[in-house]
Amino acid sequence: MRKNFRRKPKGRPIDGWLIVDKPTGIGSTDVVNQVKRAFEAQKAGHGGTLDPLATGLLPIAFGAATKTVPYVMDGTKVYRFTLRFGEARDTDDADGQVTQTSEARPDDAAIQAALPGLRGDIMQVPPIYSAIKVNGERAYDLARDGVAVQLDARPARVDRFELVERVDADTAIFEVQSGKGVYMRSLARDLALACGTVGHVAALRRTRVGPFTETDGIPLDRIAGTGDTPPPSLDLLLPLATALADIPALAATEAEAARLGFGQALSLVEFMGRIPDGADPDGGLVRVLAAGRFVGLCRLEDGQLLPERLMASEPAS
Repeated sequence: MRKNFRRKPKGRPIDGWLIVDKPTGIGSTDVVNQVKRAFEAQKAGHGGTLDPLATGLLPIAFGAATKTVPYVMDGTKVYRFTLRFGEARDTDDADGQVTQTSEARPDDAAIQAALPGLRGDIMQVPPIYSAIKVNGERAYDLARDGVAVQLDARPARVDRFELVERVDADTAIFEVQSGKGVYMRSLARDLALACGTVGHVAALRRTRVGPFTETDGIPLDRIAGTGDTPPPSLDLLLPLATALADIPALAATEAEAARLGFGQALSLVEFMGRIPDGADPDGGLVRVLAAGRFVGLCRLEDGQLLPERLMASEPAS
């Protein structure tokens, strides 16, 4: 009788987060591949794409941390970008071809007047050079093949959009704090149009992803060595639960944690006085901790605490 043998995964079983400070000129997937190879890791993925032009924070999840990637991607992000007025480009950034020019240059007052219309809950048309699928095909693949791509506007949340510096008549620097899926290239394009001109992103840097800030970032060239270089130290990794630090924490007893571990929903009445102020009672997430141990993520819904993503035991951060 023929036996089915399960192939052992290649690489080391590593769990945790590595926060890469991505250089310009390389895609997010290429960064993941380089880092995975450097650490000789079994499994890795990133927590939010950065365009090749962009620099800044690219969280890389290893092993069990990949299960928490969606929660990192849902977290708050902060960007700083340079807007170049006078040229529209097909990619909405400096890597594209010029499609339109304008001699109009807005003054600071015009910029400040246009910004409120791009804050809050807005509808945004993504760049045609994006990973959004159109009839099963990536928009950027269609655009590169010369196909006319028409993308629908989609909801986006922009918490903060501020003019930081006016370098000269052609150039302005902005800082944006936003939710998931907001395109800085679209914000730059739409701001220029609202000011009566055209423009594109000349430079872009991400300075925060969820709880991760620039102080956590490690330059890629410090990690990705040559084939003869020994793997980087695992001390560079942050604990799995670090990625969830901005999700409100709920203290549970060991007995409650055990019941959650069996998949049981618990009544919120049992947690009266312990539900954190920042938790949304209508479907919000909480981090459940028991005696300083990270139990997992649960959702508050219909008066119950519902297990959503339970993790292996590890100390809370």
